[in-house]
Amino acid sequence: MPGVKKARETVWFRHWVAESYSVRQLAQLSGHSPRTLWRIIVYWMERRPVEEFDFSRFKHLIYDGTYFHKDGCFISLMDGRSQKIISYIYAQKEGYKTTVEWFRELRARGLYPLYITMDGERSVIRAMAETWSQARIQRCLYHIQREGMRWLRSYPKTAAGKTLRVLLKTLCQIRTKAERDLFIQAYESWVEAYKDFVLALPRTQVAYKDLKKTMTLIRNALPDMFYYLEDPLIHKTTNALEGFYSRLKGHYRSHRGLSKKHRISYLSWYCYFKNHG
Repeated sequence: MPGVKKARETVWFRHWVAESYSVRQLAQLSGHSPRTLWRIIVYWMERRPVEEFDFSRFKHLIYDGTYFHKDGCFISLMDGRSQKIISYIYAQKEGYKTTVEWFRELRARGLYPLYITMDGERSVIRAMAETWSQARIQRCLYHIQREGMRWLRSYPKTAAGKTLRVLLKTLCQIRTKAERDLFIQAYESWVEAYKDFVLALPRTQVAYKDLKKTMTLIRNALPDMFYYLEDPLIHKTTNALEGFYSRLKGHYRSHRGLSKKHRISYLSWYCYFKNHG
């Protein structure tokens, strides 16, 4: 265990990690020399924080990953109630092989979520289903809306594309079961009105590809889009975790140039300090 002096020094390390203070700023605040502050930073960066959780308490999770450079993806699980990062890994890329062992380890430590909000990464959904058969996947509405509108483009050239784009704009605004039912009815009416038109388009035409992709996206996601209306603790988007990543990357940019080892250590300490903020 670190001594009292080392424990006192963590305040400067915390400012460096979680608040983007430069060593020059820390020297002005602390009275320490830059050399001493770098020694403090390196001491703690060579270590990892230890954080214990009662995983059986966490029933509503948010999952997402974000890339750092070309050699790594930071993937984490956030507790939907407290919005604390309860577990994370740093891997070369996001996928089944990357996540399934991680999920199994968490299950062995007592994690049995009921709902997990995430995007539509199929390989990760498969890993979740194999690990936690009881868990329901709440598809992130923002991802569905953003992906669909990207495929439909800003100015669709067909009436089918224009109508579907207007419908997708309402997705993240659904707050009641009545609004859900209206959305589903409107989509089914759209399919009835335009399905034959879409299928009749030349396969090489951009409009066909865009509309077909969007139809498939909505059809596949629809069964898992509205669990949040049954339970207020379920997040309908991954925005809470994406916001965390945005702030994390903003702070990390102040310390660019870290080795991969120290980058992973930095991410670990950032999560630890934010969890205990």
